[in-house]
Amino acid sequence: MKFYEKYDKVLAGTISGLVFPFIVGIIIYLFSSGHQSLHAYLVRIADSNIITHAITLCVFPNILIFMIFNQLDMLRAARGVLGMTIVWAVIVFGVKFLG
Repeated sequence: MKFYEKYDKVLAGTISGLVFPFIVGIIIYLFSSGHQSLHAYLVRIADSNIITHAITLCVFPNILIFMIFNQLDMLRAARGVLGMTIVWAVIVFGVKFLG
């Protein structure tokens, strides 16, 4: 049994599919904030009407996690990442068309 096989669970994929976009968002904030506070940065994004673009940009790297899990034959974890990515897509559509 390989060491990563114990993490081949849908819950592990779901958690990584939920947390990784936040990590990517923080990295994007650190590189593009221009020494603004997080609140001011988020207000600027909201005022520019690019909320859905920002969410999509943060969720897009989930493809990388999905491909890594798929390559390692961790199909249950890949299923969790895919499910969480679909949830993020529903959130983007909700913000875009209902907001």
